[in-house]
Formats: sequence, C-alpha cells, structure tokens
Amino acid sequence: MNETSLNFLKTLLETPSPSGYEAKIQKVVREWAGKFADEVRTDRHGNVHCVKKGSRSGQGETQKLMLAGHCDQIALMIQHIDENGFLYVQPIGGWDMQILLGQHLTVWAKDGPINGVLSRKAPHLLTNDERNKVPQFADVWVDIGAKDKKEAEGLVMNGDAITVRLGYCDLLNGLACSPGMDDKVGVWTVMEALRLVSEKNPNIDIHFVSTVQEEIGLRGATTSAQGILPQVGLAVDVTHATDTPGTDRKNLGDVKLGAGPVIHRGPNFNPKVIERMMDVARDFSIPSQIRGIPKGSGTDANAMQTVGEGVAMGLIGIPNRYMHSPVEVVSLKDLDYSAVLLAEFCLSIKPEDTWIPE
Repeated sequence: MNETSLNFLKTLLETPSPSGYEAKIQKVVREWAGKFADEVRTDRHGNVHCVKKGSRSGQGETQKLMLAGHCDQIALMIQHIDENGFLYVQPIGGWDMQILLGQHLTVWAKDGPINGVLSRKAPHLLTNDERNKVPQFADVWVDIGAKDKKEAEGLVMNGDAITVRLGYCDLLNGLACSPGMDDKVGVWTVMEALRLVSEKNPNIDIHFVSTVQEEIGLRGATTSAQGILPQVGLAVDVTHATDTPGTDRKNLGDVKLGAGPVIHRGPNFNPKVIERMMDVARDFSIPSQIRGIPKGSGTDANAMQTVGEGVAMGLIGIPNRYMHSPVEVVSLKDLDYSAVLLAEFCLSIKPEDTWIPE
C-alpha cells in the first residue's frame, strides 16, 4: 500500500463516525474524492456520492454502476446523567458487553471530545450472582471524572455519541488493528478504487458512494441507491475471518487474512456479476476467496438489490478478525487486492453488457 493511501486509511480510522453522526468522516471522504472524481456531492441523508463519468456519458442510454462502502461504526449514546455525574448509555449497533467493560471511551460532545471509561464495580465488590452473569447496559456507567450532574451537563448531553478510543496500530506480517474497521476499510476500498479508475477511461458512469447508517438498518444504501437507480452494484464490507481459535468453519466457511478479498455467492448476488468478478480476479492474478451466503447478506448489498426494477449485485468481503470489537484486525494486502479487484471490475463493464440471469 502506498504511503498516501495508507495515511488516508489511518485518517478514516481515527475519525469518529457513529451511525447517524457521520459528518466528520464524510468530510475526510470528500477531501479525498475531490482529487479524483468528476463530481462529489452529499445528499440529505448524509451519503457522499463521487461520480466518475464514463467515455459514453451523455450519449443516450448507458449503464450506471454503484459501489458502496458504509462509513458508520458501532458506538454508544448517552441516555441519562445521574446526580453524581455518571453517564448511562445505550448501544448504537451491536456490542458485546463483555468486550466493552473497562474500555477507554471518547464522548463526542458539541464543544469537543471528552475522555471517559466504561466501568462497573470492582471485582472484589461483586456478588456471586453479579460475577457470574453478563451485565446489561443499565448495570454499567461511563465515568468522565465529573464531580456532579451539573458539571457533567455543562460538558455533555443526552444524545451525544460515544466511541471506544480510536486509533490505528500495526501488527506483525502486514496486519493492522483498529476499532471501526467495519466498515471504514470498505469506504477506503471504494475510494481507493476511485483513485485507480481515475487514471483510466471507464466506459460507463460509476458512482462511488460512502453510505451512512448501515449498522442500524442499511439505511444509507437504500436512499442512495434510490437516487442513483443503478443497473449493477457492488457493496464492500468486512466478512468474518475464520482463521482464529474456536471458529466453526463448517458453518462459516474457510476465510483467511492475507488470502485476498472474498467473493460471495448466494441469492443476494447476481450470477453474472459473480462470474465477472471471478474472471477479473483470474485475469489480473488477484488472490481471492469464495464464500456462500444462503440468504440476505445483512450488508448494503441487501438493500441495494431490491431498488427500482432490481440491481444486479455483488459483494466483496474483506476478511476481519474480532468484528464489532475495539480490536478488529485486517490484512493490508487484502485491502490492496480488494481495491484492484473493484477497479478492474469497473473498467471491464461495457454499456451493452447485460446482467439478466440466463
């Protein structure tokens, strides 16, 4: 990965983007895309659309391709401030409480970030019942160091979003660790593909979209696809790596970090799109993996597929260890491979291509 692209990835990962609070990260996306796209705009929902015009743009009927990666990350929201200045929160998206306990947090308040920690009673003070059950959100609190409710309310308010402490770090063998890999690496892949495509001459108009609110119901993909009405689309999201202890490969498949992007097969995906992705991977010697999903994928691809008269969909999965945790781990090689696969797929499409299954 070149240094400029790596720095863009790090900036994405260090920028907060709780579902519904994506404005900060979308500014980062717009600044990147403005160097490569013919048009960059933000819709009322907050999705950022980056358009690269095709060589036949404006010459009558042609195809539109939509690429989507969601920029939002799971987070927390302040629901109550007690008399002692402790904050009680509820989740934005799906958290494992056992992982959250003891984490350093950041409250993204109006006047600037506030440090905090998510806590409960010390182990010495827990009853046997408390020690043997997973706490609920009402059983834990966020401590920002406020001396009382008045001081806390002068700094934060109900509805403020909270993330775990953000930050990128390298691991051995080209692996990287950070919260929010889901799905900032998808946004990175889509925007890196934009950079690669901008150096070439695509045949059709391509819409590179950083979508919002995926973690609470695929909402941004729905609204952006309705605005674009593409004929064909690709979503990029993380997928579970199964190369860690205790993972059931019989149910989840065999997915490894560093072995390339995952091309998904199943009813959510158009067979011609799948075939084209596999052909591109073979023709350009891009390592790839195959995984089946026998139902809706639970990604932006699910929402995009049923827009308008139907969108011929594909899904590129980036292998990710420890999804929905503060320590998600991916391979930088997989990110590069995914961006190249995405870009070459874009460049392979001609206006006369049909995606009607046969």
